[in-house]
Amino acid sequence: MRLCVFAGSSTGANPNYVSEARKLGTLLAKRKIGLVYGGASVGLMGAVADATLEGGGEVIGVIPKSLLARELAHKQLSDLRIVDSMHERKATMAHLSEGFIAIPGGIGTLEEIFEIWTWGQLGDHEKPCALLNTGNYYSPLLSFIDRVVAEGFVKPAHREMLLVDADPERLLDRMNTYVPPIVNVTAVSHGVDFLSSI
Repeated sequence: MRLCVFAGSSTGANPNYVSEARKLGTLLAKRKIGLVYGGASVGLMGAVADATLEGGGEVIGVIPKSLLARELAHKQLSDLRIVDSMHERKATMAHLSEGFIAIPGGIGTLEEIFEIWTWGQLGDHEKPCALLNTGNYYSPLLSFIDRVVAEGFVKPAHREMLLVDADPERLLDRMNTYVPPIVNVTAVSHGVDFLSSI
């Protein structure tokens, strides 16, 4: 089993972001869950990868050619896959993973978790999507998402697809027992099966 972790390429202002990223990586290795992530050696991306490797876990990095230098590709991974584009990066990560976790990060992290959650909403996969809410980092975003639900733009069942917890161990437990809600998908899919687009 492998989980994809979306994470910042910087460490952020709160030292707990690094410690909780490392805790997540240690737990993945302990539970023999492989890590799939963006392939960088820096920031929270590097922290979760290093901790997984230190615990003896499998780590697969996926990085586009354009970011090899900027994100400082990790040299010690079990497998580093270099792809041509961000689209191919996300599709490859999705194909390799049985679930997805966003830990604190910036615009790229937000875009990644929202896209994979959208694919779940459209019925393209039934894999769990989750936020590790370290230090209430995602709480303001969750308040806005609840506003979007209240305003009728997201169905409550689709909101329930996004698991949230501040504790990495508890979040992994919840992902392990995740059962996707039964939703009548009326929206038209984007027409691309990401699992077969690699």
